[in-house]
Amino acid sequence: MNRAAWLMGIVAGAAFLTSSAARGQNNEPRIGYVYPAGGQRGTTLRLTLGGQSVNGVSGVYISGEGISGTVIEHVKPMSVKEGQVLKDKLKELLDKREAALVRRGGKSAPASRPTWTAADEQKLQETRRALSRFVPPQKLTQALRELVVVELTIAPTAAMGQRDLRLQTRSGMTNPLVFCVGAWPERSESSASAQREGRGDRPKAPNQAGDSGITLPVTLNGQIMPGGVDRWRFIARRGQRLVAVCSARALIPYLADAVPGWFQATVGVYDEKGKEIAYDDDFRFSPDPVISFEVPRDGNYFLEVKDAIYRGREDFVYRVSLGEFPFITNIFPLGASVNSPTAVQLRGWNLPVPRLLEPAAAPARLATVGLQRGGMESNRMAFPIGDLPEGVDQEPCDDPAHAQALALPIVINGRIDQPGDRDVFSFQARAGQEIVAEVIARRLGSPVDSILLLSDAAAAPLASNDDHDDKGDGLNTHHADSMIRYKIPADGRYFLTLADVQHKGGSEYGYRLRISESRPDFDLRVVPSAINVRGGATVPLTVFALRRDGYDGPIDLALVGGPKGCVLSGATIPQGQDKVRITLTAPRTATKGAIGLKIVGRATAGGRYLERPAVPADDVMQAFIYRHLVPARELLLSVLGGWTSKPIAQPISAQPVRIPVDGSATIRLAGAGQSDSGSLHLELSEPPEGLSIAKCTIRDGGMELTLQCDPAKAKPDVRGNLIINVFKESAPAPARPAPATAPTTAPGTAPPTTAPIKPPPSPKRSFIGTLPAMAFEIVK
Repeated sequence: MNRAAWLMGIVAGAAFLTSSAARGQNNEPRIGYVYPAGGQRGTTLRLTLGGQSVNGVSGVYISGEGISGTVIEHVKPMSVKEGQVLKDKLKELLDKREAALVRRGGKSAPASRPTWTAADEQKLQETRRALSRFVPPQKLTQALRELVVVELTIAPTAAMGQRDLRLQTRSGMTNPLVFCVGAWPERSESSASAQREGRGDRPKAPNQAGDSGITLPVTLNGQIMPGGVDRWRFIARRGQRLVAVCSARALIPYLADAVPGWFQATVGVYDEKGKEIAYDDDFRFSPDPVISFEVPRDGNYFLEVKDAIYRGREDFVYRVSLGEFPFITNIFPLGASVNSPTAVQLRGWNLPVPRLLEPAAAPARLATVGLQRGGMESNRMAFPIGDLPEGVDQEPCDDPAHAQALALPIVINGRIDQPGDRDVFSFQARAGQEIVAEVIARRLGSPVDSILLLSDAAAAPLASNDDHDDKGDGLNTHHADSMIRYKIPADGRYFLTLADVQHKGGSEYGYRLRISESRPDFDLRVVPSAINVRGGATVPLTVFALRRDGYDGPIDLALVGGPKGCVLSGATIPQGQDKVRITLTAPRTATKGAIGLKIVGRATAGGRYLERPAVPADDVMQAFIYRHLVPARELLLSVLGGWTSKPIAQPISAQPVRIPVDGSATIRLAGAGQSDSGSLHLELSEPPEGLSIAKCTIRDGGMELTLQCDPAKAKPDVRGNLIINVFKESAPAPARPAPATAPTTAPGTAPPTTAPIKPPPSPKRSFIGTLPAMAFEIVK
């Protein structure tokens, strides 16, 4: 059996059945916006989605229950050639109409003149309309150039809030975007994309004559194009306390090709004379504005939405909820202990009562708090549930002399009560204890920008921290919470000071401060959130470990309740590593639509058994450079079609391959396959620096891969998985030889210059498949 024939049996697929995930990110189906980005319960509406590579779109998928959808239309932009054909057709018709005139230049037209019929006139108008839809490709944003129109029906009982919306295409599921389910009537402008394709006309601005105004409460939907300003007329009564909540960045968190990386919406309210009543361009540290104002008199008012610097594009989508509804601005405390009913103090606008008794949910690590007023629900605030004892800061505790004494472990719920305030706590600790002090404030919606200082009994500083990055908080671009992890040098009393680094404060400046010995733990993220793969094929995934309190041990990964034949390979995050690339091999049978997967991580840390879910996420770019892990609600698998042969791909040994940093090592693979006349090429996918495949050898019905380390580049103690992509190479067609002619040289002239020799053409390469991940370690 030759090398090509054997390896064709290793890979789970063939040249005509490839894994879409390995064909390159540019071929992945993606959507860039949904408009409108929400709808009212009990209604049916049409949405326009802009994206790319959504060929064969067949369905719309929305997380949760109570919403069904149908694809109505898929519109691709016209090419330059198609546009030119329309232009030529228009010119031909115009020339024919001109030639059909009875008189030209005062003279009668010749008897052979063409006739202009009603059918010709209709063709002329249709061609003009079609040409009006043509947009030169260079003027379109590549990621938004294709349009899909879908129709959604939202059940009256559908749960309110955010969902994930995706499209099902021939190549699998797209990335998710936010779709909101609301309770109030909705108003929407015609889609800017629909105008581009000639499928709609933008309505008159709502502030023009003839518009009777909008009745509240209402949710307004729009898109801001370059330099655009949307104005909505509404009717209000004197004394009403109205709230306008804008969602823009919340709908599309990051734009890859825009600075600062999202639609920076502003919201203003004006009376009929243009006097400003209220204005906001953000809410605290959130880019999305929220305003509350009291209506000064009965009459018509205008709500204005625009970009802060007058940018715009089809993915500058917004929703503004406007009405006399309750809105919570802050709560206290910011969390509670498990199984402890907690009195939560609420502050905000249009609240019915100043306090709410909210029992904590025992199984949840993160609950929410909200309320209703007059049948209208408020926003909900995150409310963590912990398993440590809890307390409240006791003022005055502004300096070490008045420090609040604590018994560890404990979680303190406190406030920076006023600008310049600081809270000081004291505790007893033993030599060798590793103490962790962690602030959770900004991650819970508090404006506190904390700073921590640990000092000893003599007030000598030992450790401090301003900002501590939490990669699990993928929607936050300023990690303002602080954390200190410190090994106590001697028995004694220690002080911990917490303050706001910007010297701000107030009733809304709440925080949770955990002080305890290290509690090793971890969270997980798995990327991407949509796995699109051919039946029996193998695709890579990346799992990120968000390690807590210094935990650096290995984490075993497992697929829970997956479909039969679905296998994870390389399913361990090595000790000390923050991420690992693993592979998933799909069942050979295609799925009908997408199915949900669940991956968990298991470890023993600090004497505790831990099992944590791998939260699905997508690796998203912001402003050309920054990357974030944006969580999704579901991890979805689409198996797109099967490979009928039996794929065989496994190392003979289950032990990790150990490669000397200055040498080589061999992996033996077992397998058998089918005949194939092409040659194959193997490549390591994202290998560690200095590691490469030196050679492949057929031996005893299997194959040996020799891996080589470059001692100048490779580093010892690097662990992970080897992921190998396989390509089929075919020789290019031989170049046609030039006709042989004798060179001629005129008398007295130099001989002709010899033409440069062209290098031989490179072989044509096509992707075949990916081998299951194999563990490795580079050793000294």
